[in-house]
Amino acid sequence: MNLILLGPPGAGKGTQAKMMVEEFCIPQISTGDILRAEVTSSSELGRKAKAYMDAGDLVPDDLILKMVKSRLAQKDCAEGFILDGFPRTIPQAEGLKSLLSELSKKLDGVVSIEVEDEELVKRLTSRWISKSTGKIYNMLFDPPPRDLIDSGDVYQRDDDKEATVRNRLQVYKKKTEPLINYYKRSGLLLSIPGSGEPGEVFACLKKTLYDKGL
Repeated sequence: MNLILLGPPGAGKGTQAKMMVEEFCIPQISTGDILRAEVTSSSELGRKAKAYMDAGDLVPDDLILKMVKSRLAQKDCAEGFILDGFPRTIPQAEGLKSLLSELSKKLDGVVSIEVEDEELVKRLTSRWISKSTGKIYNMLFDPPPRDLIDSGDVYQRDDDKEATVRNRLQVYKKKTEPLINYYKRSGLLLSIPGSGEPGEVFACLKKTLYDKGL
């Protein structure tokens, strides 16, 4: 089962990806992880990518696609994969389609986790972090102990503040909406409501995949 997983910040994409990995025994693949692995190993692709990164430039699509192709050709992807955070643009989606064809693979579905903006804002602005331990707390359902709050040990990241969160959501929509429409036209898009508990969302996700014959 070859899947792409889409979702805005705060939709619970990471949680669902972990549950999918356990349920379907296929790897979760992110371009960030691939990029770090290639750079760390000092592979030819990694050295080229590092040169762009050191110059403060974005790694070009053709180089990212070569890394993705190399990763998808590995043995643990033989039974399927979950692409997380890639593609992000139509050109990347077209490039992915071509490289999958070269590997004699095809996409089976594109899972899009849908959550209303106001709920996403509430989720993301409720996240606080402990300075001393790095533990992430949520003021809604897993608040930090009172002594940590009183001592000033917990803080909120700038990108979890409301104005920044709303901007992040607008950027996501602007960049991702064309991609969602692209996969909708191809009949691959599978929209999943993401507003329930993680287990409920995952049950819906599984049912949607099974109903699709996957």
